[in-house]
Amino acid sequence: MNLFRHRPLALPALALLIIVTGCSSADDSATVTVPEPDGKATKLCLKLDEALPAKVDGLGRDDPEPRSTLTAGWGSPAIILRCGVVRPPKMTDPKVATGADPDAVGGGVNGVGWLMEKRDDGSSRFTTSSRLAYVEVTVPSGRDTSGALVDLAASIKKTVPEGIAD
Repeated sequence: MNLFRHRPLALPALALLIIVTGCSSADDSATVTVPEPDGKATKLCLKLDEALPAKVDGLGRDDPEPRSTLTAGWGSPAIILRCGVVRPPKMTDPKVATGADPDAVGGGVNGVGWLMEKRDDGSSRFTTSSRLAYVEVTVPSGRDTSGALVDLAASIKKTVPEGIAD
């Protein structure tokens, strides 16, 4: 009995399996929780989505899963924007307002006010203040945060008017 007689078919099949497996890639898209804002905030967020830049801090847009007009992403690891989030508790914390909270601070970039919160994983989360919809931007650890906020400021100012959300 010749065991090698059927090998010519097995070898191409094995090679094809290796090629297909090697060429497939895992989904590198970030995943996020999509906010559920009210109707007024949703309309503002839809306008913001249309005005967002193609690049943020030099990174191309690569939206997270699940796809939504309320979320956007750039790069990997991704800078993530979520529009229509709820007001963060730290925004009304008096320790933040007086500068006494080491993990949260208020400030502004190019006419947009932000609450900045350091997260346990080293990332920074920014939430707009004094806008009719809360916009949250999370910047991964090790990435310059100012570039992202500068690149997003014009779109936010253009589409989300000043005021108090809620």
